Amino acid sequence: MTLVIDNISELITNDPELGDGPLGVVTDASVVIDDDTVLAVGPSGAVADERLDVSGRCVLPGFVDSHTHLVFAGDRAEEFTRRMAGEPYDGGGIRVTTDATRNAGRDALAASLGQRLVEVHRAGTTTVEIKTGYGLSVRSEAELASLAAEASAEATFLGAHLPPSEYQGRVDSYVELVCGPMLDAVRDRVRWIDVFCETGAFDADQSRAVLEAGRTAGLGLRLHANQLGHGPGVQLGVEMGCSSVDHCTYLSDDDIEALAASDTVATFLPATDFSTRQPYPDARRAIDAGVKVAIASNCNPGSSYTTSLSFCIAMAVRDMGMTIDEAVAAVTVGGATALGRTDVGRIAPGGPAHMTILDAPSRHHLAYRPGVPLIWRTLGADYRLSPAADPT
Repeated sequence: MTLVIDNISELITNDPELGDGPLGVVTDASVVIDDDTVLAVGPSGAVADERLDVSGRCVLPGFVDSHTHLVFAGDRAEEFTRRMAGEPYDGGGIRVTTDATRNAGRDALAASLGQRLVEVHRAGTTTVEIKTGYGLSVRSEAELASLAAEASAEATFLGAHLPPSEYQGRVDSYVELVCGPMLDAVRDRVRWIDVFCETGAFDADQSRAVLEAGRTAGLGLRLHANQLGHGPGVQLGVEMGCSSVDHCTYLSDDDIEALAASDTVATFLPATDFSTRQPYPDARRAIDAGVKVAIASNCNPGSSYTTSLSFCIAMAVRDMGMTIDEAVAAVTVGGATALGRTDVGRIAPGGPAHMTILDAPSRHHLAYRPGVPLIWRTLGADYRLSPAADPT
C-alpha cells in the first residue's frame, strides 16, 4: 500500500536538485512512500492508496543523532544540581555511572534503553548512534555492546571512556586491556571505536593506540576531543582519519585549519556545554573556514541528559552563531555524514521514509519556539523499538 503525505507547507529534502537552496526546500509539497521507501517528492495533490493530510505542517528528514550514551543505569541529578551551584565539571562522575551500570542486570539495562529509545523517537530522531563506555570491564562492555547492537546498527565501543577505579595509576595497563581482550569481546558487535582524549582520561599516545587497535579490527574511528580545554585530540582525529571528532568546545586556529582540510566532521554537543557550564563552541568560525559540522545530543546521565535535538538546534542558533538552516542541516545530513551514511538525513526517491513532522509551518519554529514540543509525528527509524512502544 502506498501512502502520500500531503498538504506539506514546507518540505526539507536536503537535496538541492529537488528544491530551493542547500536544504532543497519544496513548498506546498507531498511525499509518496511505499512501506519504508520514498517513491516520489513533488507538489501537493499526489495520489496514492492512502493519504495523510498534515494540514500545512513542515516535514523534515528524521533527525540523525550521531553521539549518544544511551545504555546506562542510574542518574546523576545531584551532581547536576551541585554543578548548577558552581561546582566545576571534570568528567569524574563517569565512575559513578560505571558502578551503577555494573550492578544493574541485563534486563534492567535493556528496559531503560528501550524507554530512552521511545523518547528518542518522540523527539524526532530516526537514526541514533549508541556507545558503550559505562562498563569498563570485559564482561560489562561486552554486555553493553550486545545491547547497543541489538538496538542500532550504529553501535560504538567506548571502553576507553575513562580508566576505572581499579586501574587508577595504571592507565597504560587499562589501555592494553581495551586494545586486547575487551576489543576482542566486542569487535563483532559494533561498527565504531571511540576514545576520550582529554586530561584526566587518555593522552594522545594512549588514544592513538586505541584507535589503531580499532582500525586493525576493522572498525570505524570516532574521537571525543577538546571538551575541557585545548589539547591534541582534534589534530589526532584528523591524523587518524576519524569520521568525526566530537565536543570541539575549544578549537585553535590550527585545529580549524586541519579540520577544514580533512573529511573529519566536527560534531558539536551544545547540550553538554549547557549542562557543564562550559563555553559554547564558536561554530560560526568553523563553518566559515569550511569545516564539516554536525550537532548531536550526547545523551548521558552526567553531562547531557537530553534526547532533544530540537533543544540543541535552539542553542546552536542562539549561542553558537549558526543560522537556523545550518543547525537543521547539522542534525540531519551533518549527523549522517558523521556516521558515514548517505542514505539517511535526506528525503529523496529511493531513500528511507524517515521523517519528522513538526506541529509548525516551517523549520524556523525549531529555534523560534524553544522548549515547545513541536514534534507532531516521527515516521520510520533505523533502530529497534519495542512492539509495545507508542512510536508517535
